[in-house]
Amino acid sequence: MITVMKAGLQDTIQDLGRYGYQKFGVIVGGVMDPYSHRIANLLVGNEEHMATLEMTLVGPHLLMEQDLVIAICGGDLQPSIDGERVPMWKPVFVQKGSVVKFGAALAGSRAYLAVAGGFDVPDVLNSRSTYLKARIGGYEGRALKKADKLATGKPLGIGAFVYKRLQTSGVSLPFRSTDWKIASKLLPNLSKHYEIRVMPGRQYDLFTEESQQRFWQEPFTVSSQSDRMGYRMSGPTLTLKVSAELVSEAVTYGSIQVPSDGNPIILAADKQTTGGYPKIGQIASVNFTKLAQAKAGDQLTFTEVTIEQSQLLVAKQEMSLKALRAAIENKFR
Repeated sequence: MITVMKAGLQDTIQDLGRYGYQKFGVIVGGVMDPYSHRIANLLVGNEEHMATLEMTLVGPHLLMEQDLVIAICGGDLQPSIDGERVPMWKPVFVQKGSVVKFGAALAGSRAYLAVAGGFDVPDVLNSRSTYLKARIGGYEGRALKKADKLATGKPLGIGAFVYKRLQTSGVSLPFRSTDWKIASKLLPNLSKHYEIRVMPGRQYDLFTEESQQRFWQEPFTVSSQSDRMGYRMSGPTLTLKVSAELVSEAVTYGSIQVPSDGNPIILAADKQTTGGYPKIGQIASVNFTKLAQAKAGDQLTFTEVTIEQSQLLVAKQEMSLKALRAAIENKFR
């Protein structure tokens, strides 16, 4: 059990999403940064799809009501216990009665807390993700607030080995961590300027040649009017060759729409199921971490890739995650 002593800016329970219901108007949703979420789960021995706590920009203060093994990945929200920083990107055993405090983001914007055994919240339409606008999933369909109590599951498999190994390490501290962490080459590079790989969108050819060139060559800035539904961007104005009425069609995470004002909107995890604005590009899924960790004021530049190149990058990432899982299993056998 974990009790929320102080809520962060927006703390929600999320997993990899709610699939199979978009035809009914129900979004996929899920974590903004699937990569960090999956690694956090792997580090505590969970299945990758299990729910984690997604924290945005300013994190909460959490009272551990029992001994727990946790992992924190993603953006740096300054996790600490008794004033001592809790290491990220590795398993950490936290003693009962400890308070894990998160602060404002030093790098990136979203952090993920995984607990060995997962968060025990109701399964709604085959997912535990919070869909805020519909108020379903997660913890009562909403962001966490003070005094909320999060039930946790029992560590199983590798998670149970991680728990036992760290619990019996003999170190008398409020928390203990392994003497290893994942390789630095697997960590996302968090900065103020992100280079994002993008495939030309379905309506790319409707834009003027000048707009196409500016899209690839000039930076865009993330607006403060950005959230889990989409990122509004400011930068060069993008225009169509001729005004066109489009039939609404399916959109997905990473679709880059351009409304009539010429300022792109990048659709994020909680985007609508269809859209009628022309799409100039589609972000490669391997770069969703960069998008998820960007915050207001950060700059994005777009680099063109083909579908085939994007698929190869995803395959490479999946091989790295598979190797990481095997290495963690070997550590605790």
